[in-house]
Amino acid sequence: MTEPTALATAAAIRAGETTALAETEAALARIAERDGALNAVVVRDGDRARAAAAELDRRIAAGFDAPLLGVPMTIKESFDVAGLPTTFGFAEHRGFIAQEDAVAVKRLKAAGAILLGKTNVPPALSDLQSNNPVYGRTNNAIDPTRVAGGSSGGSAVAVASGMVPLEFGSDIGGSIRVPAAFNGIWGHKPTWGVLPADGHYFPGTDSARTALSVIGPLARDPADLEVALGVVADHPLAPAHQHVSGTWRVLLLTGHPLARVQGAIVTALEELGERMAAAGALVDRTSPLLPDLAHQHAGYWQMLNIAMSRRMPLPDGATPPALEDWLHLHDEQARNQRAWRRLFEQYDVVIAPTVGMTAFAHDDTPLATRRLDVDGEDTQFFHQFAFPGIATFPMLPATSVRIGTDRDGLPIGVQVIADLFADRTAIAAARTAHELSWSDR
Repeated sequence: MTEPTALATAAAIRAGETTALAETEAALARIAERDGALNAVVVRDGDRARAAAAELDRRIAAGFDAPLLGVPMTIKESFDVAGLPTTFGFAEHRGFIAQEDAVAVKRLKAAGAILLGKTNVPPALSDLQSNNPVYGRTNNAIDPTRVAGGSSGGSAVAVASGMVPLEFGSDIGGSIRVPAAFNGIWGHKPTWGVLPADGHYFPGTDSARTALSVIGPLARDPADLEVALGVVADHPLAPAHQHVSGTWRVLLLTGHPLARVQGAIVTALEELGERMAAAGALVDRTSPLLPDLAHQHAGYWQMLNIAMSRRMPLPDGATPPALEDWLHLHDEQARNQRAWRRLFEQYDVVIAPTVGMTAFAHDDTPLATRRLDVDGEDTQFFHQFAFPGIATFPMLPATSVRIGTDRDGLPIGVQVIADLFADRTAIAAARTAHELSWSDR
């Protein structure tokens, strides 16, 4: 993609080579030209974007500067933006109009970003594809017959197609990492609690923060991820470990006891491990410090389903979880998190599949009964959530990065997981993985 990154756009505006309004007009033109077949930017706000860009240009002329100066961007539909709908993909919430910007939206605007509109999601943000009765289906940016990913599917496609250089999504079950992987871009799931989720609520509610859920950026360049994290975070992020490519300590995982992985992804991971080791990194494939992933997934899956069912009607005969059960889950999570922290005393990062398949064909089968063909083997689709859960249950940061291409020309993405609050380390190691993967291609 030839369009500039977010930071390159801001630098050009800062240098007087272009203007915020010119970049806004160019991005709106790209959306008009490219989005018809993709259906990613489902809520458009061009008039207000132009007005905001013109006002920003006046401020720039008076000496204003900011990290995302004049950068045009879109944002996931589930973030409140004053004056725009927030439906979470539900037809019954089609008429809900937010009255106030989400905190992340306010901070992005304060950092100089120009918001052009909102991008598509699945209902309740609860699928790895983005299709709903309000806005329809979003198609993959590389192959429109494949899914965009979810739940930040529109976000990833808007970036991957070059319509905008920067997006913000959310992630509880891979909803940033999987769409980034399916569309071949960068995505970062932050440490839980580092970025404010205020204004990323179910329509019409004002609720407490959801367990496990985070918000985070998607971009075409890792430097854009870092800056976007920094301008939205509640607190300064710790600096990355100062590593060159040959000094990383890596635990490489190519599978999970509960879920299958396509052979192409395993091969790409093994090749990455060989390249990192050849560059001088310590690369292990097993460790006694690794938590029991099957046991971890049991706790994650139970907590995820409780978190995702908030405000949703219970099935007939079902009862809500008891308080004691909920507290027990948090104890399980704390024990699991301590185990991961012990592992990160020996390793800088863990590199694992983001999910066990590349972008799959559109499938309207309900998630609970959906099947997935993995290299000819029929499997349960929902078992694939075990991979995002590796980082989600212990609240760890994870960066989704492309390291290859499968035989169908689809991107292969993996996740680089780091210790709590070591978000910049995850991004730095992902950058190394990307550079080594593509160094001779």
